[in-house]
Amino acid sequence: MRKILIALGMASMVFATSACNTVRGMGQDLESVANDADKAI
Repeated sequence: MRKILIALGMASMVFATSACNTVRGMGQDLESVANDADKAI
């Protein structure tokens, strides 16, 4: 449970700090978050 909360917190920080101005950029950000979440778990 703790790892899931950490992954969600990391994802929130990535979304809050990144500037996704394009659909491609948003897709790359989502992919990056998913990869980080996989590494955290």
